[in-house]
Amino acid sequence: MLLPVSLLGRADAYAPSCPLPLYSSAVRAGFPSPADDHLDTDLDLHQYVVKRPAATYFVRSEGDSMTGDGIHHGDLLVVDRSLDAVPGRIVVICVDGELTVKRLERVGQRTYLKASNPAYPPIPIDGRESHVWGVVTHVLHSLPGAPLQ
Repeated sequence: MLLPVSLLGRADAYAPSCPLPLYSSAVRAGFPSPADDHLDTDLDLHQYVVKRPAATYFVRSEGDSMTGDGIHHGDLLVVDRSLDAVPGRIVVICVDGELTVKRLERVGQRTYLKASNPAYPPIPIDGRESHVWGVVTHVLHSLPGAPLQ
């Protein structure tokens, strides 16, 4: 089964909105230390995830075939068209006219699209019409219980 995606637009069409504070210390999963409240710099999330604006676009995922890689239904994917689609990378690809997101794999001389959810079998793409639309570089999603806009 192919996991459909919904194209949202090119990254260079969106201007960075507002830099946010970036703290120099990491966040611990244990007890916080008040001494770690050090503001290092501002962070522009757009600038952080979009390295090549003219070659980058955003797309929303649908389905559950890539949950093992942290891609869930409704997540926002950052896709870079300038990167090479080499085996092991997660790609947005059009196969027989259907857009999907999967990990590109080679086994011997055969090429497959592999889901990270074991409920979905690999999809052989040799001999099928296919075109890579780009490599997924980042995934943005809200955590359970987070307020939605």
